[in-house]
Amino acid sequence: GKVVGCPHHILEPERRNLFTYSEDYSQSVWTKDNTTVTSGFISPDGSLNAYKILEDTSNGIHRLYPNFTVNSQKHTSSVFAKKGTRNWIFLRLEGLTENQRTWFDLENGVIGTVNSDHNASIEDYGNGWYRCSVSIKGTAYQSSFPILGIAEADNSVSYIGNGIGSIYIWGSQVEAGSYPTSYIPTNGEANGVTRQAETANGSGDAATFNDSEGVLMYEFALQKGDNEVRQFSLSNESDNENVKILQLNGSTVRFEAKMSSGSNFVKDVLIAAEINNKYLIQYKANNYKVFVNGFAQSVGQRSTTPTGLNRISFDRGDGASDFYGKTKQIQYYNSVLTDSELEQLTS
Repeated sequence: GKVVGCPHHILEPERRNLFTYSEDYSQSVWTKDNTTVTSGFISPDGSLNAYKILEDTSNGIHRLYPNFTVNSQKHTSSVFAKKGTRNWIFLRLEGLTENQRTWFDLENGVIGTVNSDHNASIEDYGNGWYRCSVSIKGTAYQSSFPILGIAEADNSVSYIGNGIGSIYIWGSQVEAGSYPTSYIPTNGEANGVTRQAETANGSGDAATFNDSEGVLMYEFALQKGDNEVRQFSLSNESDNENVKILQLNGSTVRFEAKMSSGSNFVKDVLIAAEINNKYLIQYKANNYKVFVNGFAQSVGQRSTTPTGLNRISFDRGDGASDFYGKTKQIQYYNSVLTDSELEQLTS
């Protein structure tokens, strides 16, 4: 993936790019309606492998799409695109109803009209390139072609081409999931290419961590459109005794100290997706604290703390609820800190 505010560490789930040719748009698997394609332009990876899509003079939709349909489940479609003599593109991916489209402005790097069944994002990759993506939201979907179209303006679909209108594209991806993951190139593989799930293990032991008190800080960005529970924990390798900072859903972060006795500490905080934030939980009997981006949160207290803590892991402790996302930094202290130190640590 692309490093923004470097460095950060990306853990991602298993995903498969279903396109058989994700970069070669000259292949017959790509249907070109009222357009032609030519190669030899600098792509985001620095190679001369990007394509220019040129509209003809027809009165109609100027677009590309593959020769397969996406089945009826949550999918995400994405493409790297750059303005030519046109600035607008749209991506179509079916949701609850037909002809679901979302528009992107490649001159200003902003999203235009977003269909009600879509989550959309645009990310700047430099040199005029943007990665544009749409994801289906909701619980019911229709099969569809993932379509890329040139547009005259926001919310424009069909128009009379001028024979010189163009954009540049590279790196198309369609994947089963509710948000885009890092790009997976394909080159003729019949069933696309799969990236295996990524893991990170083996951090610390019982001598590293203090059961009676400590501070766990985690700086990361929630994934927009990902509503799964994603957990990061200091634990005894179970979900019975742990200190956790977790993505409860796409808009809520939960701070939790979980104990076999059942007297758990819990604090939920609403947060925006796709923004890097600093989260901190301090645990000690009757001295629990939570800070977010330099600000203390109001919390209740507990008179107990988890025991047997011996491992930090990107899950809830027992291997379930894996955390997938962008991690900027992790810090652990084996004793409590002052409020001033906690504020500074998360500012």
